[in-house]
Amino acid sequence: MTHELKTGGEQGYLRIATEEAFATREIVDVYLRMIRDGTADKGMVSLWGFYGTSPSERAMQIMERLLDLGERRIADMDATGIDKAILALTSPGVQPLLDAEEAKTLAARANDTLAQACEKHPDRFIGMGAVAPQDPEWSAQEIRRGATELGFKGIQINSHTQGRYLDEEFYDPIFRALVDMDQPLYIHPATPPDSMIGPMLEAGLDGAVFGFGVETGMHLLRLITIGIFDKYPTLQIMVGHMGEALPYWLYRLDYMHQAGVRSQRYERMKPLKKTIAEYMQTNVLVTNSGMAWEPAIKFCQQVMGEDRVMYAMDYPYQYVPQEVHDMDGMDMSAETKKKFFQTNAEKWFKL
Repeated sequence: MTHELKTGGEQGYLRIATEEAFATREIVDVYLRMIRDGTADKGMVSLWGFYGTSPSERAMQIMERLLDLGERRIADMDATGIDKAILALTSPGVQPLLDAEEAKTLAARANDTLAQACEKHPDRFIGMGAVAPQDPEWSAQEIRRGATELGFKGIQINSHTQGRYLDEEFYDPIFRALVDMDQPLYIHPATPPDSMIGPMLEAGLDGAVFGFGVETGMHLLRLITIGIFDKYPTLQIMVGHMGEALPYWLYRLDYMHQAGVRSQRYERMKPLKKTIAEYMQTNVLVTNSGMAWEPAIKFCQQVMGEDRVMYAMDYPYQYVPQEVHDMDGMDMSAETKKKFFQTNAEKWFKL
């Protein structure tokens, strides 16, 4: 028999969900416009061609929940015992937009909308800002505005921006602003760019089932191996879905990366101050969004440290009350469980 899910912490901890999505109607309409006019990439056609137009019950419920920043969302949180939700603009954000000015306008308006919702429900909602990496200097200004004016606790970038990755020097203003504001970057998945999506798309594996994790894990690895944490030692980067599989590859990643450095096989693969595993233990944070699986959570805590693994629901894409029961029932100490659900989020988001 499962226990009743309630907010308030009577189980010994609050439940803070750290990767929860929202959308604005105007941004969804832009996605649909891009699909119609042929400017969307294959991933957007696959993802938003479904969520934006499908009459299926799953797609319609997700769309309704994405667009709600009030009573319905809070009712869903109450029903599953979620005390607080850290909200960010749904993937792919404004990053696919070809017109950078339009992207910046939409991101700023989405940030204002989120800030208003957080102000209205300060005990339930916490915001992470959106940026338009198409313009890194503007994005840096928006990070500072989010931190100093809107009350945001970090920013979310949805992996690649039209096939470009954050390890390019072009995006350095974003990292400088994050370090200056002492805020984390959450790298959320997007569908793979056209250059890598083909075999996944034809097999139906381009989205959350597989493609998201492959592409986002690669993105984080690109940043680690280019030396982002040697350049910015205090920077913290978060990823979801149990680390996009990287914690389980750490032994092989370190072995092969060090072999590659010694062989001088790749021009960009230079020696680093730490191993990949050590960066994962000092500069990377993981949430279990979409991965309510005790063995994976415990393994990640073991290899990264209990202070670096946090709870997330992945609402509204994965809204399963039984998963909250399962997480409450994990076989771990009360102290570790409180870190997982509450105090790690409070620490790293500075709540």
